[in-house]
Amino acid sequence: MYAYIRGTIVSRQTDSLVVDNQGIGYRIQASTGLLQRFPAKGETALIHTYLYTREDIMALYGFPTVEDLNLFEMLLTVSGVGPKVASAIVGELSPSQFALAVITGDIKALTQVRGIGRKGAERLILELKDKLKGVEMPAAATTSGGALPIGSTVQSEAISALMVLGYSGPEAVRAVTAVQGEGLSLEDLIRLALRQLLR
Repeated sequence: MYAYIRGTIVSRQTDSLVVDNQGIGYRIQASTGLLQRFPAKGETALIHTYLYTREDIMALYGFPTVEDLNLFEMLLTVSGVGPKVASAIVGELSPSQFALAVITGDIKALTQVRGIGRKGAERLILELKDKLKGVEMPAAATTSGGALPIGSTVQSEAISALMVLGYSGPEAVRAVTAVQGEGLSLEDLIRLALRQLLR
């Protein structure tokens, strides 16, 4: 319903902020980690939003970037993850850090998020890794410059990470192929590929 709201931040609470847009004040929910990434009170902000509705709940959640919003929406598809926990994860981990934690099984990184215990972290990893089951990873990709070593560990893991975040295999391969370079860490490769996908 609302893709984003641009307005002046007029107040902040511990888990939300109020944005004035043409005389209408919108209360936007956000975790502590996300609130720190918005402009200060009195400044103008563009906030990407998600309207969460259930039988007796209607809440607007806000994010500083489209990547953050996409991660939030994907997290809501995991059983047992509600909007508050999803917002907390997005506030603590960037999409590339989250995807990296899932594909490497890094329970410690996930349990640093408030509201995520060991069992919750294990469920996140299990459910999201299930997206990769039965998917054949491309051995190589070609461009006008020739074959690229997509079959190598770093590139394959980057492709897997993008697929965990909801992108298709071909989309992930194209994005990784477009940005891969010598010396890039896995997290940097995922981050740059995400930017490529959002162009």
